[in-house]
Amino acid sequence: MIVNSSIYRGAVIHERKRPQHHRLNYKVFSLLLDLDELAKISGASKMLSYNRWGLFSVFDKDHGDGNSIRDWVNLQLQKKSLADCGDKILMLCYPRIFGYVFNPLTVFFCYRKNGTLGAILYEVHNTFKERHCYLLPVNYNEKPIIKQVCEKEFYVSPFVPENCTYNFRIQAPGEKVSVVIREEDSQGLLLAATFSGKRTPLNDSALVKMALCYPLMTLKVMVGIHIEAFKLFLKRVPFIAHKPKSESASNEARSFKSLNQK
Repeated sequence: MIVNSSIYRGAVIHERKRPQHHRLNYKVFSLLLDLDELAKISGASKMLSYNRWGLFSVFDKDHGDGNSIRDWVNLQLQKKSLADCGDKILMLCYPRIFGYVFNPLTVFFCYRKNGTLGAILYEVHNTFKERHCYLLPVNYNEKPIIKQVCEKEFYVSPFVPENCTYNFRIQAPGEKVSVVIREEDSQGLLLAATFSGKRTPLNDSALVKMALCYPLMTLKVMVGIHIEAFKLFLKRVPFIAHKPKSESASNEARSFKSLNQK
């Protein structure tokens, strides 16, 4: 039985401030999956499968090192002395739809045995099939909005420089979830990216509704990325060439100071 997993329907909004204003707004949905329930998914749902093809599916190879997602997140937590935050891990992501997915950002919420949120792991993908992770501790999770910061270390967009800082503003999953990333450079706020959604129980009838309301959503994500990139090109936003991510740094979680405020 799927108990802790759910669906969040909402929108992704990006707004660039400089050197040209640019804004996008796409309706999407994400799955919030308890990693301990992944093995139960195929038996509990006819619409959602784990490590095998389906209308909706989730594969280990789409995240982390390509092996068990749960084991990989546990390893990252252990490396940063955050092993006590691995009692329950919830993954916010897009599923494969008809076998295709591109997840620009996957967020892992890592909880302690007492139910408190202890760490958040951000897994970033780019269109060059590279991945990078930022692992940040949560120090004051009694606040409704969790504030965290880290330096950018990974090439994502040809229109955003790498010498930037990520400022995260997170509302942990409940009836609502919100992930806000404010990307700043030496001149201040460059762009803001937001996903916010409302919770829906995860069951087959809800998944059928998602298929009807968001047909081929994951393919549209990739198409949308390239359409928006072309619009930025037409606006003459400076282009930054891709620098391949080194093998040694690939899939390595980074830990940075958290700026959660009392």
